[in-house]
Amino acid sequence: QVQLVESGGGLVQAGGSLRLSCAASGSIRSVGAMDWYRQVLGKQRELVATITSGGNTNYADSVKGRFTVSRDNAKNTVYLQMNSLKPEDTAVYYCNAVLSVGYVIQNYWGQGTQVTVSS
Repeated sequence: QVQLVESGGGLVQAGGSLRLSCAASGSIRSVGAMDWYRQVLGKQRELVATITSGGNTNYADSVKGRFTVSRDNAKNTVYLQMNSLKPEDTAVYYCNAVLSVGYVIQNYWGQGTQVTVSS
C-alpha cells in the first residue's frame, strides 16, 4: 500500500521553528515533484512550497525567506523547515507527491499535520 506519512507538527511560539517530514512508502517506482500545502478551516488549501525531483524549489510569497523545502531521494522523503513562524502560519500542513506506482503516475496526499503558532 502506497502512502505518505507526515510528522513534525506541533505547538510553537511566534518566532520559533518547526521541521515537518513526509515519507513516501510502498511499492514506488519513482517520485516526482513533492509539495507542501496548508489549509485553515473554512479556507482553500494553498500551496506553500514545491521541490522537483531535480531539486528546483518554489515558494509562496508569504513564506519566502522563512521556510525551506528539501528532499532526500534515497529515503523518498520531503522536509519543510519553518523558521520565524508567525500566528498566521497556523494551519494543517499536507504533503503531496507525484508517485509512479507500477506504470501509473498519480498524486498522493498525506494525512496532514497540525501546526499551531501562538502569539
